[in-house]
Order: sequence, then structure tokens, then C-alpha cells
Amino acid sequence: MKYFEQMDDVLTADFSFDNFTEALNFVNKCGELFEEHNHHPDISIYDYCQVNIMSTTHDAGNTVTEKDRGMANAIEKIFD
Repeated sequence: MKYFEQMDDVLTADFSFDNFTEALNFVNKCGELFEEHNHHPDISIYDYCQVNIMSTTHDAGNTVTEKDRGMANAIEKIFD
């Protein structure tokens, strides 16, 4: 399933969890992925169990690149 959508020059997605612990575990798994690929989207937890991720490539003038699309696919696999 596709969760990310492009809004201007950013890929963004929201993910819902049953509780804070599940949301935090997801954020930590994503963080490991970000470090592994040296690509660091903005990520936040809000309303205690919702996670928002916004990805753009800063080195490419803050535009969506294949780096962002690949990262979005990997994040969606973590969530599924």
C-alpha cells in the first residue's frame, strides 16, 4: 500500500499506531534506515500515536529525488 504523497517538493505520509510504544518503535526502525542510507527525512510523533514523515533531498535544492522515493518505499515496507 502507498502511504506517501508528493506535496510540492516534499514526500509526506502519516502513520497511525495503537499506542505510543508502537509509534516510537516505528520511529526507531526508520531512524536506523535513515542512518544506513545517510538520508534524514523529518519525522515527528504527534497525538501520542501518530507519526508524520516528510522527505526532500536538501543536496538537490530541496526537491523530491529517487533518494526520497526509495526511502519512502523502504519506510512503507517497515510499516506493512
